[in-house]
Amino acid sequence: MTALQRKDHSRRLVRSPAGSWRNGLDLWIPAAATAFIVLACFVWPLLGDIPRSVDGNIALANLPAGSAGHLLGTDTVGNDVLARVLAGGRVALEVGVATNVIGLIVGGSLGILAAAAGGASDMLVARSLDILIAFPAVVLALLIAADLGPGELHVILALTFFTVPAYARLARAHALQIRGQDFVQAARLSGARTSQTFGHLIPNVLPRLLTFSFLGVSLAITFEAALSFLGLGVVPPAASWGDMIAQGQEYLGTNPGLALIPSACLVATVVSVNLTGDAVRTRLASR
Repeated sequence: MTALQRKDHSRRLVRSPAGSWRNGLDLWIPAAATAFIVLACFVWPLLGDIPRSVDGNIALANLPAGSAGHLLGTDTVGNDVLARVLAGGRVALEVGVATNVIGLIVGGSLGILAAAAGGASDMLVARSLDILIAFPAVVLALLIAADLGPGELHVILALTFFTVPAYARLARAHALQIRGQDFVQAARLSGARTSQTFGHLIPNVLPRLLTFSFLGVSLAITFEAALSFLGLGVVPPAASWGDMIAQGQEYLGTNPGLALIPSACLVATVVSVNLTGDAVRTRLASR
C-alpha cells in the first residue's frame, strides 16, 4: 500500500460512522447529562409522586435516605430533600438561562450596533464596557443584591450587570473582525446604512455568542448559589442549592447529605454545561 493509499484509508476510517460516533461522545455525554438534569428538575416533579418542597412535617424531620416516600430523606424541619434539590435546580437553571438570554439580546445587540456604527459611538461603547468589565463582577452582584433584597428576580437583575457587558464586549470584538471582511466592506461602500450592516453581522456573530452562553449559564448558576449561600439570593421557604449548602453545613457531622447532595448537584450541573459548551465550541472551530 502506497503512502497515498494509506492516507486515503486513514481518512475513510476517521469518517466512518463508528469513528464519528466515538468522536461525538465528548458532546453527547455532557449534553445528555445536562438534558437529564433539566428534565429531572422541571418534568419529574410533574410526573412523579414527589412531596412539596415546603411545608414539611416537623414530626418527620431528619429521616434517613430511603425512607418511605422520601428517597433522599428529610431535612431538619421535615421537608423532603429530593423535592428541595429539584426545586433548587429549577431556580438555578431559571436564573442561569434568564440572565444569559438578557445578556445575549441586550449586550449582543449593543456590541454589534457599536461595531456597525463605528467612529465615536463605537469608542464610547468600548470605553463604557471597559469600565464595567474592570469592576469585579462578584462585588457588583453582591452590592446590587444587597440593595434590592433577596429573591429570584432580584438575583437575575443583579447578574445581568455582569452578563450584559460580557456579551456586548464579545459581540463587538467578533463584529469588528467580520466588519473588515470583503462582503461587509462591499455593503458599506455601496451605501449600506448602519441597520443594514447590523443585519449582515448578526448571523455571523450569533454562533459565537451562543457557544459563550454555555459558560455564561454555568457562571450564573455558580453566582446564584454563592448569593443564596450568603443570604442575598433565594431564601427559605424557597429552595436554592446555595441556601441548602449553607443550612446543611451545620449538620455535616450528623447528616452530611443535607450539604453534600446539593453540592454534588451544583458541581454536576456546572461541569456538564461547561463540557457541552466546550464540545460545541470545538466543533464550530473545526468547520
